[in-house]
Amino acid sequence: MPDFKQFLLADTAEGLTEAEILGVRVKPGDEVAVNQIVVEVETAKAAVELPIPWAGRITEILVTEGQTVEVGAPILTIDVDPGGASANGSAPEEEMKPLVGYGSKTVTAKRRARREVAPEAPVAVKGGYVPLAKPPVRKLAKDLGVDLTTLTGSAEGVITREDVQRAAAPATPAAPMQTGARERRVPIKGVRKATAQAMVTSAFTAPHVTEFLTVDVTPMMELRERLKKHPSFQGVKLTPLAFAAKAVCLAAKRTPDVNATWDEATGEIVYKDYVHLGIAAATPRGLVVPKIRDADAMSLPELAVALEQLTATARDGKTPPEAMLHGTITITNVGVFGVDTGTPIINPGEAAILAFGAIKDMPWVVDGALAVRKVLQLALSFDHRLVDGQQGSQFLADVGALLADPAFAITY
Repeated sequence: MPDFKQFLLADTAEGLTEAEILGVRVKPGDEVAVNQIVVEVETAKAAVELPIPWAGRITEILVTEGQTVEVGAPILTIDVDPGGASANGSAPEEEMKPLVGYGSKTVTAKRRARREVAPEAPVAVKGGYVPLAKPPVRKLAKDLGVDLTTLTGSAEGVITREDVQRAAAPATPAAPMQTGARERRVPIKGVRKATAQAMVTSAFTAPHVTEFLTVDVTPMMELRERLKKHPSFQGVKLTPLAFAAKAVCLAAKRTPDVNATWDEATGEIVYKDYVHLGIAAATPRGLVVPKIRDADAMSLPELAVALEQLTATARDGKTPPEAMLHGTITITNVGVFGVDTGTPIINPGEAAILAFGAIKDMPWVVDGALAVRKVLQLALSFDHRLVDGQQGSQFLADVGALLADPAFAITY
């Protein structure tokens, strides 16, 4: 007999409650293998591809693209015994245990006779009906702020681009512009919603203090050019941010308070003997802060490679949720946008964040004479419950000294 299981939306990271369906990779009747990717979702932390823990035949898809579903909700139904092996006396294959975080729900009802659904029929989903439309049309509707449920498809029930564009255009072009006609509304969800909540919580929980330092990094840039020719850096993209990452790790050892956590629940300060370095990265889905685990144990070439991999993964929207948990201190590279500096907001659970500004040619006094030097600005925001002014100043000065003269690192 058939053996039906439902594939549920799991909590792919700590504390997630919902996710948006970005795409379903299978359809009813498809045969799938163990750990095959069947759906892509966007959580409050990142886009995640979900593998199914069983092999079998897909019998029903229970979600649609663009739908937001809660953790624990069924996504699809699969028959894990489509050949009826257990019914004809054959020994069934050993059942794979679900991956960590994934659950199943056995469907005990008998299989109902499948009936064909007319192409023009709307798809039934939780909370209403979603008329049929191709993914590009759904994206266009989302961009233009058009609610697909208010439209009737002109192509045998299927909504077209023209349907969406007509709905987005003013009814009478010559008529006066109505209030809001040049505005569009986009739901606050996913990464942007989570980031906003975290920043508001941090801003109104941790007392922020920000200090600034301008640094002549000409020696660092000269060292960078020399190292790029060294055999140990062949094939490595050595950026100024890698030097900043190394400097933060070294300076944190001298001022461990910037790498600590304020535990309100236990009334304790938790000092970390490791650095899980967060790197704030702008992505098409919003700001994410993936971590380089044990960054303090890495050499400069290893940090450079880790940064390149981290940013590439974040840019593609493929950062796994677990990579954004349990950071200890963060760098935000505002210089990549040509910005000098800013007043960054501390990530929740951390004590400090360093803004790394743009490196520019600027006039600078060297040995009493004016010269053109490579100069950048640093800004350090810190939690004044954990870090007082002396500690914050010392840490910022240490980072600046290491960037101004990398040889100073041998004294640490």
